[in-house]
Amino acid sequence: MLATLTIWTNARLPADAAAELAEGVRPHDLIVSAFPTGNLAAGKADPQLEQADIAFGQPDVRQVIELSRLKWIHLSSAGFSRYDLPEVRHALHKRGGILSNSSSVFAEPCAEHALAFMLSAARRLDDAVANKFAARAWPTAEIRHRSRLLAGETAIILGMGAIGSRLVELLMPLHMNLIGIRRRVRGDESIPTFAIEELDRLLPQADHVVNILPASLETDRLFNAHLFERMKKGAVFYNIGRGTTVNDADLVNALLSQKLRAAYLDVTDPEPLPPEHPLWLAPNCHITPHTAGGHEREFVDSVRHFLQNLKRFESGEALRDRVM
Repeated sequence: MLATLTIWTNARLPADAAAELAEGVRPHDLIVSAFPTGNLAAGKADPQLEQADIAFGQPDVRQVIELSRLKWIHLSSAGFSRYDLPEVRHALHKRGGILSNSSSVFAEPCAEHALAFMLSAARRLDDAVANKFAARAWPTAEIRHRSRLLAGETAIILGMGAIGSRLVELLMPLHMNLIGIRRRVRGDESIPTFAIEELDRLLPQADHVVNILPASLETDRLFNAHLFERMKKGAVFYNIGRGTTVNDADLVNALLSQKLRAAYLDVTDPEPLPPEHPLWLAPNCHITPHTAGGHEREFVDSVRHFLQNLKRFESGEALRDRVM
């Protein structure tokens, strides 16, 4: 008979998702933390976590390291940079622990968001919206002349995890030339993929540069004046990864100099982006407030992803989205 486990969560969930979680974990015990936390914030230390075998949400990093009873941590986010530490890896390895994330939950919405950015850039939707709120003219010839086709253009996709792979699937029917970049090339990618050390050489080919890289020491301020200068004049830059991967001042300069045709950002550093920040006024810089991963079923899908993995954990199967 399956032993009863204690599952702790600090995920901030709406009522329907919370109810589905409570029902779905039975017959196991569920502890709901008094300190609920969103996907992007670091969780507070919680004494109740000491009783848990499994954590779902954003547990305190120090507790993840120290609590030997904690066998499996499932993050409610796709990002896991705050846990990507030698101390965490050592502690989990020592006790046979597992860390998984929710990248599968956010792959579809983030990929669709990136596609929407790219189509908006090509079909000049932003020009039409700006016209509506300004002159309310009928600039047919101007917008038609400036519109482009994605077919035949080249896109570099940095980050070939769940989001990048799904974006490739969405872009394939548009007959683009697609190039992948990842930290470690596996060899089974669906498009030509190169190590990140090749980025400098490949950038001049790209009409579109889509950044889906996670935050890390390696990617911190990766996109700087040098890389923006390496890009083709008139290229478009997109960021749906992490704001810390971009030097904002260098991006603003690339837009002001018209080296870049446009930038589409779903993430910034800091967040929220202050109203006086130069990115708001940079020409052809379009910003969504970290909404790429969101949709109406986001929290229910997150809970269901955890519950599916819980069944796998119970039966000793490999977990989806395991990162450690």
